[in-house]
Amino acid sequence: MKIHEYQAKELFRKYNVPVPDGKAAFSVEEAKESAANLGGFPVVVKAQIHAGGRGKGGGVKLASSMEEVETLAGQILGMTLVTHQTGPEGKLVKKLLIEAGQKIEKELYLSLLVDRATASIVIMASRDGGMDIEEVAANTPERIIKVYIDPLMGIQGYQLRQVGFGLEIPPAAMKQFSQLLSNLYKFFIANDCSMVEINPLILTSDDKVLALDAKVDFDSNALYRHKDLMGLRDLDEEDPLEVEASKFNLNYINLDGNVGNIVNGAGLAMATMDIIKNAGATPANFMDVGGGASSEQVENAFRIILDDDKVKALLVNIFGGILRCDIFARGVVDAARKTGIDIPVVVRMEGTNVDEGKKILDDAGLNLTSAVDLSDAARKIAAAVN
Repeated sequence: MKIHEYQAKELFRKYNVPVPDGKAAFSVEEAKESAANLGGFPVVVKAQIHAGGRGKGGGVKLASSMEEVETLAGQILGMTLVTHQTGPEGKLVKKLLIEAGQKIEKELYLSLLVDRATASIVIMASRDGGMDIEEVAANTPERIIKVYIDPLMGIQGYQLRQVGFGLEIPPAAMKQFSQLLSNLYKFFIANDCSMVEINPLILTSDDKVLALDAKVDFDSNALYRHKDLMGLRDLDEEDPLEVEASKFNLNYINLDGNVGNIVNGAGLAMATMDIIKNAGATPANFMDVGGGASSEQVENAFRIILDDDKVKALLVNIFGGILRCDIFARGVVDAARKTGIDIPVVVRMEGTNVDEGKKILDDAGLNLTSAVDLSDAARKIAAAVN
């Protein structure tokens, strides 16, 4: 689950991770009030969306007077901000962060990530802050520092110094930097984060270290332990179909293709998407209904996918285990009758009670195409959309 920069900075303050003074604003008047409370200029007017590259897209502006705050807030609020992370459709800006300007001496990059390959927390840092880290990794990989933390041991003093020396933190700021990184690690662990990124982390002219930006992702699988964090979720920033799917515990990700697919099991769903692509079509979604899906969940899966206007055909790929084929077939029949499916549907089923499942589909009198195996299913679904 992603949150906004202003929300991340509020959490940082609780863990004594230093950030500039600032406050969220949801209107031009609130932006002016927040700027007045900062007690001086310049101030920064920052669009709040779940995407990076806001500055390049025109969503971060510096104001040197109250008149400029009013003008810039009016321009940014309500704009559709397009960045390299939003896609060409962009995102509508509904919130701002009004923040005190800083005298920046140096911009750095700092992040913490879960590294599953080494079962550790990796600190990634670079002296090239303010840039896309992918760009740094591609062009100057030697400038990226990586320090691996054993989560059972926690972060150690020598690791704090290793990152600080790698970033060439001046002696006057080293103690504060070490405290910031130590507190950031505590925040990461305590809140089950999957990623925390500060880009840039800045050194000011008076040797202070501040998180000028803040990007935080929480592990959705751990949110049951953090009910307070659930209140930070902004549904306006998420795909409406994905939000709807989450209400029924369906694992759904909306994509750009035209072949919808319903599958039970994440691995099988990934393989199904690959086979659709190899057959010359493009998947419109990832959909895992889970091993123990009910007929109601199957029905809702159909409804959600059919609500996507891009979908021109639907491939159903079920391997019956915990989710028996007969239970799934009943869900398909109920969904077809209630949603009035008017696009080609190809069904491939194998596993527990497969004969009963096929009989239920045959007896329903629906316009469904059966497939012998997954390759056959992919060929038929590709033919339906090409």
